[in-house]
Amino acid sequence: MHRSAPHLARLLVGAAVPVMLVAGCSSGSDSSKDDAQKAAAASAAASKSASPSPSTVAAKYAELPDPCRVIGAKTVKSLVPKAKKPAGSPAHSAERDERGGCSWNGLDGYQYRWLDVSLQRYDTVAGLGSAEEQAKERYAEQVAEAGRVKGAKSAPVAVDGVWDAGTAVTSTAKKDKEEYRDVTVVARTGNAVLVLTYNGAGLEDAKTPAGSGLKAGALKAAKEAATAVAAANA
Repeated sequence: MHRSAPHLARLLVGAAVPVMLVAGCSSGSDSSKDDAQKAAAASAAASKSASPSPSTVAAKYAELPDPCRVIGAKTVKSLVPKAKKPAGSPAHSAERDERGGCSWNGLDGYQYRWLDVSLQRYDTVAGLGSAEEQAKERYAEQVAEAGRVKGAKSAPVAVDGVWDAGTAVTSTAKKDKEEYRDVTVVARTGNAVLVLTYNGAGLEDAKTPAGSGLKAGALKAAKEAATAVAAANA
């Protein structure tokens, strides 16, 4: 039995409808996907613009503690027996919230000891970078300087502690025929950098202090100083 031409045409049209509907749904899905991607991109851009740039990030520490109090009296007495000024001799600074220092020295019999600590804090400044970035640069400079000291016995060595980065350098020097041994600890905690030096000598042919003992003492004092910086901003 043969179908008439009109009837066959109606069947062909009916068969084409589902294909057209599928194509229409596919087109709508791509459009929605594009819109979603555009919205996500716009949200990400807005979030990025709202995030603070490195040069505007607030400084971790807003102030520095009294440099002559960052090392405990017990530690000072242990490292510098019979110190001339147990309370320390402060380094004068017109910007005490940004930098400061203190030192102790004493002679116990023929054993001479010197302890010194300096602190420097940075603020975020447009054009100079964030406070922490500036502290990182200063830390690197101080480590390099300590490594260039005449008589340095070895390259700077990284040391663990209550800081973000720490380095120790041991050196020896001769003065008035006496041999002095020195340990310098450079440390960075947040946007603050501390440099601590501890040295000693045995005068009049007295025994020169061991470098290992000086290093242990220097690290102990440096850790106390770094802890004091954090405590002052708690």
